[in-house]
Amino acid sequence: MREIFAGLPWWVKWVAVPVIALVVFGGLIASVVGFVIAVLFKVLVFVALVGGLIYVVRRFMGSSSSRSDW
Repeated sequence: MREIFAGLPWWVKWVAVPVIALVVFGGLIASVVGFVIAVLFKVLVFVALVGGLIYVVRRFMGSSSSRSDW
C-alpha cells in the first residue's frame, strides 16, 4: 500500500482520498456520530432526572424529621 501512494502527488493523498472516503462512508459516519450524540443526551437526561429525584427525596426526608427510620 505504501508503494502505491509513494508515486502519487500530495493532493491525491491529502485531498482526493479523504474526500472519496467521506463520500463512500459519509452516511455511516453520520449515523455513528448521531447515535453517539443521542446516547450521550440520554445519559445526561438520566443523570439530571436521578439527581433531581435524589434532591427531592433528601429535601422531603429532611423536612419530615419525625420519621427517623422506616
